[in-house]
Amino acid sequence: MPRTMPRAIVLLCLLAGAAAAAQAQQKFVFMTNWYAQAEHGGFYQAQARGLYKAAGLDVTLRMGGPQVNGMQLLAAGQTDCFMGYDVQTMKAWEQGIPVVTVAAAFQKDAAVLIGHPGVVDRLEDLKGKTILIGAASHTSFWPWLKARYGLQDSQTRPYTFNIQPFVADKNVVQQGYLSSEPYAIEREAGFKPRVFLLSDFGWPPYSTTIVCMEKTVRERPQAVAAFVRASMEGWKSYLQGDPGPANALIKRANPAMTDDKIAVGIRLMNESGMVFGGDAATLGAGVITDERMKKTYDMLVAMKLLDPRKVDLKRTYTTQFVKDIKVLP
Repeated sequence: MPRTMPRAIVLLCLLAGAAAAAQAQQKFVFMTNWYAQAEHGGFYQAQARGLYKAAGLDVTLRMGGPQVNGMQLLAAGQTDCFMGYDVQTMKAWEQGIPVVTVAAAFQKDAAVLIGHPGVVDRLEDLKGKTILIGAASHTSFWPWLKARYGLQDSQTRPYTFNIQPFVADKNVVQQGYLSSEPYAIEREAGFKPRVFLLSDFGWPPYSTTIVCMEKTVRERPQAVAAFVRASMEGWKSYLQGDPGPANALIKRANPAMTDDKIAVGIRLMNESGMVFGGDAATLGAGVITDERMKKTYDMLVAMKLLDPRKVDLKRTYTTQFVKDIKVLP
């Protein structure tokens, strides 16, 4: 073979190599559960820092929102995986949708109840109070909360994502998201509300999970494994390194997201152990365990929110993609 090659041949070789490299990047679409925010930061960090690309993936992150049904889009093949919730995943099987939880970015559900200091200082103080909750909560944490603390359905009123009814009445309690409504109340009403993170009181589900169709898990296990690993590396980088690259993407996707809101989200995720707390402290980010999944499943069955005849627990999740990752804090 000659020591030198014509420039045209060299160029063709380079183009062929570039084409092969591009082809090696598997396209992968992931849909979040809401508008871009700090609580999605690990995924955006993996995108911004090239972790997905290094893992052989060409990832598209799509935002969810109030009018977006991620489960329907997943079932229709419009996204490869989406950001879910293990209660939601288990209940999907009742509707004949075979979805699988493959990782849990959040070891806790970020759902909170918010009360007025001096009026509701313990969850036991909820008796007799008006409690504002959303429609979806009636088939998730409300039955658990009601049974645990002896509450009544007559106490509930619809939560319309407006904090003013809470601010105006000290006997009103409302649901919220750890880093959202409490901060909005403190900033707009000028006082720090009493916040109860339900997962700290025994509410068992994971959240911000990675959920895929059973067919995707079966037919594209390498792509799913690569996405899970890179995402968890992204979470470590986001929470324990420089979150700037992800924050830039978040604000570009969601211009309403401000630096102060992002900073609050990062602080609370770290303080609560949302990503690296619990089992993740020793088993690594994204971990899901048989014990936790069974606890959630048994709770839903006991509350008659899930029909065990239609839902085989073992098919609703798999630990195959998280057991060997070990992305530790």
